[in-house]
Amino acid sequence: MSNTLIRLVAASAFATAAFMPMTISAQSFPQISEAELNAYPTYNGGDLELTVDASGTHFRLWSPGAEAVRLNLYATSRNGKPIQTVDMKKAEAGTWTTSFADKLYGKFYTFQVKVKGIWLAETPGAWAKAVGTNGQRAAIIDMAKTNPCGWEKDTYVTTAKQTDAIMYEMHHRDFSAHRNSGITNKGKFLALTEEGTVSANGQPTGIDHLKQLGITHIHILPSYDYNTVDETQLADRQYNWGYDPLNYNAPEGSYSTNPEDPYARIREMKQMIMALHRAGIGVVMDVVYNHTALGNESNFSLTAPGYYYRHRADGSYSDASGCGNETASDRKQVSDYIVESVKYWATEYHIDGFRFDLMAIHDTETMNRVAEAVRAINPNAVIYGEGWTAGDSPLPVERRALKENVSKMPGIAVFSDDIRDAVKGHYSRAEDCGFASGKPGQEETIKIGVVASTAHPQVDYSKGSNSKFAYASQPTQIMNYVSCHDDLCLTDKLRKSMPEATDSVRMRVARLAQTIVFTSQGTPFMFAGEEIFRDKKGVHNTFKSPDDVNAIDWNLKADNIEQFNYYCNLIALRKAHPAFRLGSAEEVAKNIVFDKVKVDNLVSYSIKNHAGGDEWEEIKVVFNGSDKPQTVNVPKGKWTIIAADGRLDKDGLGESKGGKIEAAPQAALILAR
Repeated sequence: MSNTLIRLVAASAFATAAFMPMTISAQSFPQISEAELNAYPTYNGGDLELTVDASGTHFRLWSPGAEAVRLNLYATSRNGKPIQTVDMKKAEAGTWTTSFADKLYGKFYTFQVKVKGIWLAETPGAWAKAVGTNGQRAAIIDMAKTNPCGWEKDTYVTTAKQTDAIMYEMHHRDFSAHRNSGITNKGKFLALTEEGTVSANGQPTGIDHLKQLGITHIHILPSYDYNTVDETQLADRQYNWGYDPLNYNAPEGSYSTNPEDPYARIREMKQMIMALHRAGIGVVMDVVYNHTALGNESNFSLTAPGYYYRHRADGSYSDASGCGNETASDRKQVSDYIVESVKYWATEYHIDGFRFDLMAIHDTETMNRVAEAVRAINPNAVIYGEGWTAGDSPLPVERRALKENVSKMPGIAVFSDDIRDAVKGHYSRAEDCGFASGKPGQEETIKIGVVASTAHPQVDYSKGSNSKFAYASQPTQIMNYVSCHDDLCLTDKLRKSMPEATDSVRMRVARLAQTIVFTSQGTPFMFAGEEIFRDKKGVHNTFKSPDDVNAIDWNLKADNIEQFNYYCNLIALRKAHPAFRLGSAEEVAKNIVFDKVKVDNLVSYSIKNHAGGDEWEEIKVVFNGSDKPQTVNVPKGKWTIIAADGRLDKDGLGESKGGKIEAAPQAALILAR
């Protein structure tokens, strides 16, 4: 169970279809038995939905339970009646087709399906790649005209192995909407194309800030076309995280400068990706194939009712997502859909990797197919997800893409809730402290985080707070983090769990927390703005909170410049030293040696043997989570002090001869030789 449950249940309650087409009532929605659904033929051709070529415009819809299907052509993206309605013909493998001799660029279309005597509502189809306002109608466009100048030379940003990546999670509005951002295209894809932007007090913002920080990838919250923001009312500055999918294969219109123009959202997303690539930053897309915003009214249900979802014995939607439904990746056509969709984003948009929301709703076979397909396009793509569900599922536990089953998915990583909760305190109990904020008893779980949940002779998993066995086969299968968009961000968590402390002390604790993450094996992941101590006004889940809660106040960068500089140095340290990002469990077990420690809130260990080809023969790492100094024993010799007393410099802060050394409170001590 995860913090995701709270967020998704809330998101479900907020979801509204006020601007969606009217549909039939649930009582009259066609009911199809599991036996009928399981007997459907599947179609694996590459021409589903829409193809435009020299011979004209061609449509193919997969709807094996349909008795009839019609295509509606429109002149506009919304309002008005169809300019033409055409009956489609039944074709092979459960598909329906129709063709036109002309290239119908500029037109819009919907499908309408008749199942068991009931005509369902209009839908743009499950495979729409271009849509108009609010995604109600699909658009017929020339995709070549969506490519910005120079797009043909754009290429992926890659790291040699996944543990070399440094992830930075951001929401488009959070990052640029604040009045102090200095960015013109606030809350838009184009915000990340603007160079030279500065805050009100002169500090770099936007893409220049990312380059300055040194991260390798941004993880953008859902950017496909989602349901809860009305694109006709953008002056209202609506906000949502986007975990309510509508059209999986088209970009969200509210992030474009003109949602009514189907070219704009595609072109501007590509411009953003190209600008980030030129800055040396990869783009990871948050994908939510595990559920849809709507049930009977979804594009899946309006083309093949029942097929795309799992159901309870009484025929109702199963709900492992906490949002009213869950998709059935274990069905062939659904599995194919997920695989083909990520392939499309990787090829058409040059997306560098994917983060799967509630990944454990999917089966491990599908996730392995995803990894194989994406890496056939980009061998160094990063792929990871939440290794949990938000509720029970009919999918057998052994088939779920759970963190406990990650060894069955060698090319995929899962988030470590072990290190998250151990470092900062339990995610849902605001007052609960963690190792970094002084809570004793988390030392063994910190060690589990240090070795990336792999087997290690000195780590006793029976003493772990969350996991009780080494579930990762390799460190490349673990994402380490203390905070993300879900729940309290790190600043708010520390303010609630350390109510008597000053922000100066809390910033010190935050530095320790992130130092644990960035020096542990696995892949580090951080939440946007925490490098300048951003907060979200203490709101636990801000999925629909306004900009004044969510937007990063960029004036904080100057106010907290020492915090920012520490993060920059921490990232530079990790990038400079492969000992912190080993690629195999064997290297971790061989080269990491823990010291025997008999006091609370202290973890001490060495990374030895020029691990990973590091220039340093040995690195001594000490974490002191108590509010008092603690003495540690360091072998005598010539050491360079890399971090001490809340400061860090990869080139050194001074020298030490070893022996008994005092580790300052609430800080990391790192020495190298």
